[in-house]
Amino acid sequence: MLEQEETEPTKTSPQQLLETHQGIVLFDGVCNLCNASVQFIIDREPAGYFVFTSLQSQLGQELCGVFGIEAGKLDSIVLLEKQKAFQRSTAALRIARKLTFPWFLLSVFFVIPRFLRDPVYNFIGRNRYRWFGKEEVCRIPTPELKQRFL
Repeated sequence: MLEQEETEPTKTSPQQLLETHQGIVLFDGVCNLCNASVQFIIDREPAGYFVFTSLQSQLGQELCGVFGIEAGKLDSIVLLEKQKAFQRSTAALRIARKLTFPWFLLSVFFVIPRFLRDPVYNFIGRNRYRWFGKEEVCRIPTPELKQRFL
């Protein structure tokens, strides 16, 4: 009888993930607002266009590194789409475009210049822990949602 060799699962590189997935959302895994936002997106984007990983994860940090983003200094959601990284209000509005009605209508705010949108986003980002709280560790997705998380 032949012995079976145990092999380690092959690790998918960040570049392979960027080529495989249309939209990757990086979020603050300990932020209650961010976790609620991920759940909101999942519930309103049933096609599975987006997959998610936390900024605190090794993979999240590696993906940020591909684009020269310091994950530890972020107070923004990051959307990786079409080999580009989008942050702050631009990421949020690009995500909104893929949501079901009426939420995709929020993308109309693209008419407002980013230099006006981002200060509002930054204000919320700076205060999110105070207003919404945070967890000590990232939340574990339910078994039915695991396929949407990297």
